[in-house]
Amino acid sequence: MTIERCSWAGDDEIYIRYHDEEWGVPTHEDKELFEMLVLESFQAGLSWITILKKRENFRKAFDGFDVEKVAGYSEDKVEELRQNEGIIRHRGKISSAINNAQIFIEIQKEFGSFDEYIWGFTDGEIIKAEFKTESELSKNISKDLKKRGMKFVGPTIIYSYLESIGIIDNHQENCFKF
Repeated sequence: MTIERCSWAGDDEIYIRYHDEEWGVPTHEDKELFEMLVLESFQAGLSWITILKKRENFRKAFDGFDVEKVAGYSEDKVEELRQNEGIIRHRGKISSAINNAQIFIEIQKEFGSFDEYIWGFTDGEIIKAEFKTESELSKNISKDLKKRGMKFVGPTIIYSYLESIGIIDNHQENCFKF
């Protein structure tokens, strides 16, 4: 008997594991929320499988996504990351990860945690099956994050982020996770 999954999961083991264990699962740990925010911003213009295949390299390169460390990266660290062939070496995305880490910390201070901030947009509720690439919710969050100074957080990136952290649950009807 085969397990039915969302069509995008395909037959790549990395995608299947991500789909089955992470995608759409409500995430409340700030470290994981930061990791997914960084990964989603690096994915802009690329395929998600590219990011997933480089994920472990990203974890090593970005000090396990320790937001405090990333927020303090120097220009030397930026250059080190630009030489790291295991990650996406786009200067703008690297710089935005550092910038976004600093703003992430400001949000933590303001709301007590990033979790309180991001889940506050839906009062902790999960949105079921919209099947879009952006929504009013992702537009509102994107607008707020940009107002705070974050980069690479457009409505489509944020929509994908909300799916990845479980605020939006877009598992297809035939999927065992629906």
